[in-house]
Amino acid sequence: MSLNRPCAIVLAALAALPGAVLAAQAQAEPAAAQAAAEAGAATGLQSYGFDPVHTRVMFALSHAGFSQAIGTVSGAAGTLRFDPADWRGASLDVQVPLTRLDLGDGRWNKAALARNLLDGKRWPTARFVSSRVEPAAGDPQRFKVCGTLTLHGVDGPLCLDVKFNALKRHPLPPFHRTAGFSATGALSRAAFGVDAWKSVIGDEVELRIEAEAVRDKYVGDSPKGAADAAATDADAPDSVRPDPARPTPPDPEPTR
Repeated sequence: MSLNRPCAIVLAALAALPGAVLAAQAQAEPAAAQAAAEAGAATGLQSYGFDPVHTRVMFALSHAGFSQAIGTVSGAAGTLRFDPADWRGASLDVQVPLTRLDLGDGRWNKAALARNLLDGKRWPTARFVSSRVEPAAGDPQRFKVCGTLTLHGVDGPLCLDVKFNALKRHPLPPFHRTAGFSATGALSRAAFGVDAWKSVIGDEVELRIEAEAVRDKYVGDSPKGAADAAATDADAPDSVRPDPARPTPPDPEPTR
């Protein structure tokens, strides 16, 4: 006895169902594998190197009480290791090439790097190495990062308040996974032996840092410009004020 047409269609559909399910699973497996890979990339200890173009240190300090003089330093390099699921184990080692300091005026740049201030020939870089990371209570995006700052040949404590901005694939090629941060802090320049021009330059230095770090790129790099610090500073005078051995008015401001 032959089957009528509706019954035959139903049986044919039932017979084809297992194959259709397998085909759908085969199509879903790559997407699921990709999703699992993305999830795995977001956990566990990861290494990121600081992008020297998109990592910048801004500093501000009093100019004789008239204003807050603002400068920036670009070209930082270093390595950040962290687990996005547990920031307490994060570690940071970054170097900043002071020879790329910019106060907006060439003469002031040389003055800041001269022997009686930062002494850029002898100490061309500053370095910060973290010792602990403390997540802020009630805000998973904020941390206090404390460690040792080496500046002007002196080691001293420094804590930074850090805001975690993003961790995602960069929207532009080559689409590297990138982490972004903003940080603030403050230090005493005298605590690091930079104490000239007290009547002109304030002691407290405010810091603001914007940083981007790229997964498995720039890791272990040296600061750009630090290697040729001596050449960069070769034409800078040892001091823009008269020799301190000669009798002069105290702490004069550089003339222009």
